[in-house]
Amino acid sequence: MSDRDRPPPNPPEPASPPRDVLFVCGEGETGDYGVIRQRAEQLEVGRIRPIKDGQPLAGELLRLEQRKEHARLFDVEVIHDTTPRRATSAGPAQVATKAYREQWDRIFGAVSPAPLPGDREIN
Repeated sequence: MSDRDRPPPNPPEPASPPRDVLFVCGEGETGDYGVIRQRAEQLEVGRIRPIKDGQPLAGELLRLEQRKEHARLFDVEVIHDTTPRRATSAGPAQVATKAYREQWDRIFGAVSPAPLPGDREIN
């Protein structure tokens, strides 16, 4: 069979989005709810509460869509995430920029290297 006679290869199917499902376990005393969440291949236990006007968000703002399988099972869509991000580089932040150091040298003078032992100054 020649290359012309072969059917074209099937294009790869688009990757499905990772599974994000939430199960509501029960209501707490303060109006929040205990939940179990499956995000991709990881299970998480947590609490959700309704948002209130004027109060800060903590964690993620979610949109829940009820699934047909169970009244307490929901698909999750993350609308906004307020969790702090980790630094992308190791070590402390660079505070002094190149321009800052150049201006420092212009104002206070560049630091000359210290003489090495054994160097003699000529008068």
